[in-house]
Amino acid sequence: MSTVPAAAQVLAILRYLAGQAGPVAAAAISRDVRLPRSTTYHLLDTLISEGFVVHLPEERRYGLGVSAFELASGYSRQAPFQRLARVPLARLVDRTGHNAHLAVLHGREVVYVIEERAPGRAPLITEVGVRLPAHLTASGRAMLARLSRAQVRALFPDSSALVPRNDAGPRSPSALRHLLTEVRRRGYAAEDGEITAGFSSVAVAVLDHGAHPIAAVTVTFPAFDVGPAQRGRIADQAAQTAHELSRRVGARPEPLPGR
Repeated sequence: MSTVPAAAQVLAILRYLAGQAGPVAAAAISRDVRLPRSTTYHLLDTLISEGFVVHLPEERRYGLGVSAFELASGYSRQAPFQRLARVPLARLVDRTGHNAHLAVLHGREVVYVIEERAPGRAPLITEVGVRLPAHLTASGRAMLARLSRAQVRALFPDSSALVPRNDAGPRSPSALRHLLTEVRRRGYAAEDGEITAGFSSVAVAVLDHGAHPIAAVTVTFPAFDVGPAQRGRIADQAAQTAHELSRRVGARPEPLPGR
């Protein structure tokens, strides 16, 4: 697929501004986005005229404008990612026969945004809108394992940030780091009775174009019904769905691990 250079440059500027803690100078934009200074100024002028960027003359800096906020608000209203994910998640339930859900990371918590229930399966705590500690859930662990060590350290600086549940889960930052290393090695995250006694979950992160975790696909099942081999097959199914969703949002996910 061919790209339009000017459009790609505009998007690169907007993406860069969205990732900054505050407004930045044009020279920084030009340097970090790797654009000629004259091109940077021309594109900024266009974005300013359309309301996507605002110029702060006293500070000689540029930040996102109201039109960028309107885009974000439109995304929230339309919930396109949830729409993209619902059918693949339903297919995952059909293939595994177990409940599946999609969660997003919000600080130290995960928020469940889709739940697909298998016929005959009981409802779980992971209903839409429920928040749970990220370090205890398979979905949270799948996403945390895709963050940098510095990002994880910022979220969980000390043991007080690691709230236990059912007397289980990592109790220290070092224990969490060890757990996340195991998630990366294995290729999926898991939890056993740490959220609901008698139930286990496996999860795989959904990645965006920058390999950043934007969600996690999770399957939950009665622990006594599923042996190690079957758990691995369920994790493979969750990985297939997560990779499909990553492709749907424009990412190039890593190849599925072989078993």
